[in-house]
Amino acid sequence: MRARRVRITDTSLRDGHQSLWATRMRTSDMLPVLELMDDVGYNSLECWGGATFDASLRYLDEDPWERLRLIKKHVPRTPLQMLLRGQNLVGYRHYGDDIVRRFVYKAAENGIDVFRVFDALNDIRNFETAAEAIKETGKQFQAAVVYTISPVHSLDHYMDVAHRLVDMGADSICIKDMAALLSPFYAEQLIGRLKDEIKVPIQLHCHYIGGLAPMTYLKAIEAGVDVIDTATVPLAFGNSQPATEMVVTALIGTPYDTELELEKLFEIAKYFEGVRRETHHDRGVTSLTHMQVYSHQVPGGMISNLESQLKEQSALDRMPEVLQEIPVVRAEVGFPPLVTPMSQIVGTQAVLNVLSGRRWHIVPDEMKQYLRGKYGAAPGPVSQAILERVLEGEEPIRVRPAQLIEETLEDYRDEIGELARSEEDLLSFALFPQTARAYLERHRVGLESDVFGIHERYLSSQPGAAVKEETADRVGRLLELVEQSDLDEVVIEEGDLRMTVRKSGVAAAPAAAPPAGAPAAAAGSVVAAADEATASENGYHVVRSKWVATFYRSPGPSEPSFVEVGDHVELGQTLCILEMMKMMNELTADITGVVREILVENGATVQYGQPLFHIEPA
Repeated sequence: MRARRVRITDTSLRDGHQSLWATRMRTSDMLPVLELMDDVGYNSLECWGGATFDASLRYLDEDPWERLRLIKKHVPRTPLQMLLRGQNLVGYRHYGDDIVRRFVYKAAENGIDVFRVFDALNDIRNFETAAEAIKETGKQFQAAVVYTISPVHSLDHYMDVAHRLVDMGADSICIKDMAALLSPFYAEQLIGRLKDEIKVPIQLHCHYIGGLAPMTYLKAIEAGVDVIDTATVPLAFGNSQPATEMVVTALIGTPYDTELELEKLFEIAKYFEGVRRETHHDRGVTSLTHMQVYSHQVPGGMISNLESQLKEQSALDRMPEVLQEIPVVRAEVGFPPLVTPMSQIVGTQAVLNVLSGRRWHIVPDEMKQYLRGKYGAAPGPVSQAILERVLEGEEPIRVRPAQLIEETLEDYRDEIGELARSEEDLLSFALFPQTARAYLERHRVGLESDVFGIHERYLSSQPGAAVKEETADRVGRLLELVEQSDLDEVVIEEGDLRMTVRKSGVAAAPAAAPPAGAPAAAAGSVVAAADEATASENGYHVVRSKWVATFYRSPGPSEPSFVEVGDHVELGQTLCILEMMKMMNELTADITGVVREILVENGATVQYGQPLFHIEPA
């Protein structure tokens, strides 16, 4: 037994609300309690990275860089920590090495002290550039080893990854148990061996989900773990971490006593409980579906997304099928850990397989990129049949994926122009071009950078102003778009994610029964839609909307229109943008000719099948 004081990293300001509140905590919700949190004596405060960057811009109309600066201003003593997805940074694709380095430099300059870096595949190559940049800043490089259960993820695998990360310069190692699969006695073995073989601090990050985490923490503590992650009780349990108050109480009077003051912790908890009530967020709970993580191994946050997807398709009752399909897909593609972005990639494929009734008939671009090796090396062998079907003879790459990316930050400077008033703005645009452009456009006319009205006025603000966003997942809609339309291919862009869904050229299997509860429109309406799309009016070809969406004539408010009346257009030329559930879809001409009429106003809502353009055939 190794007795030592255990230290606590609080995750309430990042993973806590990302796991339970869909990353919707506003900066104004955080500021009033930060000085008290700074006084507690945490090892660090995780407050940035992960999905907080994207969500701040997309949903909260906040600048994530300004959030970081404000938190640093009110937390001068406690180290601030962020989660960095290796070469993915805070996005969902690999970025060029120059962008990775510049992002790290700016994050350090704006207040980050500890960079927790992970790669979804535990591919060491995807740590290299970020690790070098962090070391150059003099900040702490904490390397995370992603934990999962599969035939290829052994104790020796985790030890090998940890040793190689320490050799790379890691100042500490974190075991990242995002799916709450780490059992108490396995944790004792893993942490014990790490402490025997590795001479840097060891941290453990577990999610609660099915309820094992408190027991896992206790065995890890006995084995010598240095730091554990917890969240204040209103932001704990369920998909989040165990509660700080519970762990601190359990260790009082033991050799592992955290020495944190419970009364301060309860004061913090009372504050966040008020925020929770005002913003109408639920508590973290464990359902039977979440408990079944020990069977299907699907992380709780991923389950929530799947529920949303299936509900949109009136197919929530098919969740058991999807949960059965996910492990099958995961095995076919080499057992990647189900953590961002692999959880989204594998989950999307499973949903498409189930709802279409034809496995691997529709394959998103992200899955193709993964099978090409563009995200890194698969942990285990990938099904040759799947590779042949999806890649059609193309060979996966063998080099570090980022070596094939030539982009630099300067490549984006001319594109965004004067909208970017700082290098931070430029980085936001490079990471999330459409989302950041929209944000910068909204704030270009002399608005203060402190746009969410908090800085000196935060004490009198209304904490937790509710943000009601209608959210829906792209995957269910993709199925609807492809399977219930005359299209052979649909390109969807959501932020920086690009997904192409194509009808397979392989002979179709016998028609599957429509998803339970699916709209009755299915089979017969496809023919009707096709006839309607090719109909003409007044001798003109009619271009109709393929979606219920918002119609935009140009890429942005300051950009020229794609086409005007009288323009000659070629087959495949972009006519407009249709925004559907925050996904910007380019609608292209399906005929060569001259635009004679534009039938809707910019910014108008259009319905499926509604006429948009009249084109006189050439």
